[in-house]
Amino acid sequence: MLPTLVLVGRPNVGKSTLFNRLTRSRDALVADLPGLTRDRHYGRGRVGERPYLVVDTGGLEPVAKDGIMFEMARQSRQAVDEADAVLFLVDGRAGCMPQDLIIAAELRKTGKPILLLVNKTEGMARARVTAEFFELGLGEPYPISSAHGDHVEEIIEIALEKFPDEVEEETAREDKPPKLAIVGRPNVGKSTLVNAILGEQRVIAFDQPGTTRDSIYIDFERDGKQYTIIDTAGVRRRGKVDEAIEKFSVIKTMQAIEDANVVVLVVDAKDQITEQDAHVADFVLQAGRALVLAVNKWDGLDNHQREMVKNDIERKLHFLGFAKRHYISALNGNGIANVLKSVDEAYEAAMAKLSTPKLTRALIGAIEKQAPPKVGRFLPKMRYAHQGGSNPPLIVIHGSGLDNVPASYTRYLERSFAEIFRLQGTPLKIQYNSSKNPFEGKKPRALTEAEQRAAHRARIRGRKLYGKQ
Repeated sequence: MLPTLVLVGRPNVGKSTLFNRLTRSRDALVADLPGLTRDRHYGRGRVGERPYLVVDTGGLEPVAKDGIMFEMARQSRQAVDEADAVLFLVDGRAGCMPQDLIIAAELRKTGKPILLLVNKTEGMARARVTAEFFELGLGEPYPISSAHGDHVEEIIEIALEKFPDEVEEETAREDKPPKLAIVGRPNVGKSTLVNAILGEQRVIAFDQPGTTRDSIYIDFERDGKQYTIIDTAGVRRRGKVDEAIEKFSVIKTMQAIEDANVVVLVVDAKDQITEQDAHVADFVLQAGRALVLAVNKWDGLDNHQREMVKNDIERKLHFLGFAKRHYISALNGNGIANVLKSVDEAYEAAMAKLSTPKLTRALIGAIEKQAPPKVGRFLPKMRYAHQGGSNPPLIVIHGSGLDNVPASYTRYLERSFAEIFRLQGTPLKIQYNSSKNPFEGKKPRALTEAEQRAAHRARIRGRKLYGKQ
């Protein structure tokens, strides 16, 4: 399971700027105003080959007794309870404030690993800017600049060094039963679908949003095959997450997606495809997990409504073209067998072993149909391909001039490989390995006198030959 890093600190110390840098996104609003972030933001980051989850919190104002600042502080404390490590941000330009001392004392009581980050220190001497923060009693302060990225990557490496390497865990998964995570918004029928798959009332299914509060792992066997199914809590829109226990569920669901091999995204056919459905689907795609789309409560719709739902899915979830869709009724058990069949196919595709000769032949065939466009002065040359990983399948293409291959051509190659190797149900990732010019950056060697005389004689012979013509 991926480690969770939580960003904590007073308002306006740069937490959201750091969150956007870590997730390489603009999901968190950033402005020079205190208290802009109120709800928590969740994202996925990566340093080198190490993935992790990161949570941005609103400002932690320990002195607030009521109002919006009190609610923001309450959410921050709940996020700390779920954290594997806490990144405590302070403002290096404002100096050590009384609120920082109170927050530091509160964080020490949690027993969580804490890294003290002194932000906004670009252009400042390290010893001078960090000296006064030693009084917080949290060990050595680390100067960073979330806006400019100074020392951010090395801080994350320090925060993650005590956690197991997720890359090694991915390899170990191949010998274990496939893990199947059931995800979606509250009250779309996830627990009912789990019970239909298991053939028993194993988890509570009730017509009220938020019945499931934690991710539940259940081992089961179907047609002689072993599985582990994960029933997750519903991920609702951040502004609708009110209960303290339910707030924990978002991180649990994200961790379940990371821990799964295949994800079944359940949407409600009686409701429109919402922004939150697309948000969850996008997170599954970012995690690289195989996916099956289950449109539940299909039996209660007429033909016109069904056509409207299909159009809605095409418009809002168009980026899930690789995933199979099933229109089901979890309550009546209709279409459940087909969902499991697609889960098996998606798992096989995600774990497929692709030989280098076959990949290279497929690459050559795709290039013959459509050559890569010229980038600047150079035409990309793709020589061969090999598999670099699985779950999702990673194809590494070697050649020259591959640094700026257009995203549209990469998508074309992804579709070509998926079609040739029948990789239905899993996203596919392509990585380019471009060879470097050995003479790049080197100054030409000065010619010796003998070489200069030889070049001069060659020019004379050329002029004579040209004159004769």
